[in-house]
Amino acid sequence: MATDLKNLSLYDPAIVPDAKSLRFGIVVSEWNDAITNALLSGAVETLEKHGASAQSITISHVPGSFELPMGAQIMLKNENFDAIICLGCVIQGETPHFDFICEAVANGIVNVSIMFNKPVIFGVLTTNNLQQAIDRAGGKHGNKGTEAAITAIKMATLLNQSKAE
Repeated sequence: MATDLKNLSLYDPAIVPDAKSLRFGIVVSEWNDAITNALLSGAVETLEKHGASAQSITISHVPGSFELPMGAQIMLKNENFDAIICLGCVIQGETPHFDFICEAVANGIVNVSIMFNKPVIFGVLTTNNLQQAIDRAGGKHGNKGTEAAITAIKMATLLNQSKAE
């Protein structure tokens, strides 16, 4: 696995732009909440570490990962965010349900990003089992929420710089 080669929480803080002037929305799935709450903690801590204030971060909860794209769309339609972070966890089961959900969520997130011309970040764990999810939600492979927050900061900064030019 690619994550075996990289800890999701390890990065060079010097290459992360200042997030002080940015506004972030975070949409979090309630399904597998022990995992998604850990992802949320990693994302919020990372945003704040890089200058975002608590007031510049808005958190919304949706029932499951399938609803993340709609949650992101609602947030972007109703408020002016620089980026949205979608956090969820889908664990492989015995049926093809896993494949359908993962594909729909990935496509939905891309579509919302394109529709609003805003970064909508895929911070969704798609694992074979619960242990893999734990390992990527603050465990031995770091925290995907941290990685998603850094991606949001970088992409929001890139978009804002392109508008200024």
